[in-house]
Order: sequence, then C-alpha cells, then structure tokens
Amino acid sequence: MSSEPALGFKSALVTGAAGFIGSSLVDRLLSAGVRVLGYDNMSTGMEQFLDNARADSKFTFVRGDLLDAAQLRESMANIEFVFHMAANADVRFGLENPRKDLEQNTIATFNVLEAMRANGTHKIAFPSTGPVYGEATIFPTPEDAPFPIQTSLYGASKLACEGLISAYCEGYGMQAWIFRFVSILGERYTHGHVFDFVRKLMKDPSTLEILGNGRQRKSYLYIQDCLDAIIQAITRADGKVNIFNLGAEDYCEVNDSVKWITMHLGLSPKLQYTGGDRGWIGDNPFIFLDTARIRALGWKQKTSIREGVLRTVDWLQNNKWVFDRRT
Repeated sequence: MSSEPALGFKSALVTGAAGFIGSSLVDRLLSAGVRVLGYDNMSTGMEQFLDNARADSKFTFVRGDLLDAAQLRESMANIEFVFHMAANADVRFGLENPRKDLEQNTIATFNVLEAMRANGTHKIAFPSTGPVYGEATIFPTPEDAPFPIQTSLYGASKLACEGLISAYCEGYGMQAWIFRFVSILGERYTHGHVFDFVRKLMKDPSTLEILGNGRQRKSYLYIQDCLDAIIQAITRADGKVNIFNLGAEDYCEVNDSVKWITMHLGLSPKLQYTGGDRGWIGDNPFIFLDTARIRALGWKQKTSIREGVLRTVDWLQNNKWVFDRRT
C-alpha cells in the first residue's frame, strides 16, 4: 500500500500555525496523514490552539518571524507544499500603523516565495480576502470582477501578495491556489465583530455599542466549511494560478447577528449605534461573493451563517481565557 497521504503530498509548512485558521488547518492536514511544520512568531497566536497538533508525532513547530528571511529559508527545507496563512488580519487599525500591512502581509509573502524558490518548493495556498474587490458594483461578486479603487491598506496589501504569487508562478514554475475569503467564524475565532460583541456583553450586558448603523451586509463562512473548500480546491483544481472566492451562499445584516447573539445569551441590551453606513474607514458596507467556481468542484456550504455565529458564541463562552489574551 502506498504511504502517500490522500492529499497528494507528504509534507507541508503552515505559516501562522498558532492562529485561528492556521491551527485549524494544521489539525486537518495532520488528520490526512501529512507531516506538518508549523511556523509562527506568536505575536497573536495561541499556544493552546496547538495542543492537538503537539500530541501528533507528524507535527513540528518553529517559533520564527517571516521577516527573518534566513530562518524561514532554512526551515523550509524538504517541504512540498506551503500554506501561507500568516497575516495582519485586523483591517480596522491599518491606518494607525500603515507599515504593518506592508511588512506582515506583502513583504512576508515575498520572503515566503523566495524561501520556496531557494528550496525548490513549488506549491502554495494563500488566503486573500474579499476586500480586494474594494466597493464592488457587481453582487454576488465573481472572481473576474473588475477591481475598483482599493479602500483599505489590508485589501491593498493582499492584492499585492496575489500579484507577487502570480508572477512567481509565471517566472519560476510555481503553482498557486488563492482564496478570497469573507470573514471566517467558528471555534478558535479571536477577532472580529462576534468576538467584540460577546466581549462587550460580558463586561456590560445592559448595553451594546455597534459600529456604523447595523445595516452593513456581510457574508460569513464557518471554519470547517472553509477548510473543506481549501482541500477541495487543492485536490481538484490544477491550473497554474487557481483563484477562488470562499463565502456563504447568502448574507446577513450586522443587526441580524446582534439579534442572534443576544437571544442566544438571553440578553436584551440597549443598542447604541455610532452612525454611518460602515464601522470604520475601509469597512465595505456590503460584501457578498460569487462562489460558483468553488461549488463547481463539488464543494457545498454545510453550516448556515446563523449556525456559524452561534457555534462561535458557544466556543467563546466556553473559552473565556481568549479574552484575556486579546485587548
């Protein structure tokens, strides 16, 4: 019997391995028989998220920064597939430190690609983002929609990463799977509006501040559905640069999520809106992606947005320690 894992490769590097999506992906890869090297500088990663992985002999962890090109290049020896999940993922504070998106997203991605080139590693999966479409005019927004003016430094940095990856595929014979995510929810989720709402309600269950007017329309995807889509794509799409939107088949208003969360917690807080049609500069008031391309490969969303929100709330209630780690 062949010892080749079901995914078609034996070894993988996961950057951002101690983060929400990264650690969930590590567990999925290990369960598929892949030898995984986790790489994280632990600036936002959680040691507890690696508990399952550390119990598996196929897992190795390196505490390292992607801006340290030499360490990254050395660590990537004998790696067949790179899942580059590390990023500065908090769109809200990009204008406070504009260099952060450049360094942690774009330059870090360049270093990953150079380390791949030095080690002869040719396959990379990369999580981009729905905000690369800026304020889209086509809904649901397909992968080949025209790109408007960028509205956030985060989106701009991710789009730059996409460009670098595509150019390396063309110039150095690499192969890429690029995923434009909506917001991902679920177990180990540690930033975003559901996290913020639950934290605020834990501190003061009588009042809830909501950025914007609450009518922003968002599409969210449950973490396991997201991982299913990634696995489906890398095993069934074989182009040079494969680009997929990942999102739910519908969307909700922020007000809907507020209602689900407060009812689930048995609370009736006074809602205080900050006003305007968006929560912060660069926050697009409507994100809804066309997922026909990934669905054509056989992927199907299994968990509704509402159920994903409620599973996230339950996990946060059972893991209150994460609030002490995030300020």
